[in-house]
Amino acid sequence: METQLPFERIKRTIMFKREAETDPKYGKSPNKRTLKELLEYGVICVNKPSGPTSHLTSDSIKKILEVKKAGHGGTLDPAVTGVLPVALNRATRIMQTLLLAGKEYVCLMHIHKPALKKEIESTFEEFIGKIIQLPPVRSAVKRQERQREVYYIQILEILGQDVLFRIGTQAGTYIRKICSDFGKALGTGAHMAQLVRSKAGPFNDKEMYTLHDIKDAFTLYKQGKEKELKKMIKPLEFGISHLPKIWVLDSTVDALCHGATLKAPGIVKLETGIKRRATVAIYTLKDELIGFGEAKGKGEDMILEEKGVAVKLQTVIMERSTYPKNEH
Repeated sequence: METQLPFERIKRTIMFKREAETDPKYGKSPNKRTLKELLEYGVICVNKPSGPTSHLTSDSIKKILEVKKAGHGGTLDPAVTGVLPVALNRATRIMQTLLLAGKEYVCLMHIHKPALKKEIESTFEEFIGKIIQLPPVRSAVKRQERQREVYYIQILEILGQDVLFRIGTQAGTYIRKICSDFGKALGTGAHMAQLVRSKAGPFNDKEMYTLHDIKDAFTLYKQGKEKELKKMIKPLEFGISHLPKIWVLDSTVDALCHGATLKAPGIVKLETGIKRRATVAIYTLKDELIGFGEAKGKGEDMILEEKGVAVKLQTVIMERSTYPKNEH
């Protein structure tokens, strides 16, 4: 079974609209940022411990790294552990795009009566695809039925009445509720015994760090040893790598930083698969994120058109005057 979130399944290629070069005097490739710059424009994947809330965990990161702001991308219940993306300072503005990205969990579910493996497997199949969920009584959202999508469920192990499985879901899907509803469908009753988040958008459990790891790395950084901390903090561009991309001319950048809409003549190249009204990320030719917004048309049309609005920017990340104003 394929265990990929929707954005991971998409194989994007790049379509070119025009030839263009970027002036080395302005901006900087994200992978050339200093650690000081990463602390201002970076994201870190934290292994959230059991106990504290997501908010308390991101607050701990703020104190450990001595930054003014830290924001997390997707709340986990206090008892749940695993992937918690945390953005630092100016990068906190990208977190809203992560809230809508797909999530993956590894769950240990206990069923209340013995059941055959084939019954468990066939019942899980009923939960793949679009499902209707009523959020649990104790939840952060209004308690009303809503549709959510389960992308995949993979059974990892069945030991007696304990079932370990991997599940990929749309944001806002309650795994505790899936376990409870699964128990009803199976006719045995069931509850969630343990839950670990293994993916949140482009962040995964292969590169997550404990608060202790991060604190140790920051102590080394204070002593002049940057290597460990620099390995942990990624450029903010990584945090939106699940979004389709559009690259623009140097001469277009500053106007966008001042809140202008992106018009077709400013586009150099873009990724395939951009749909009308999709959230897209706008980049410089050095791969720096300028901001993101709503596509006003399909990508194929943007390549052909020479006038009109292509993207209405909703959030600007880059600071003004990073690139020179277009005097024309």
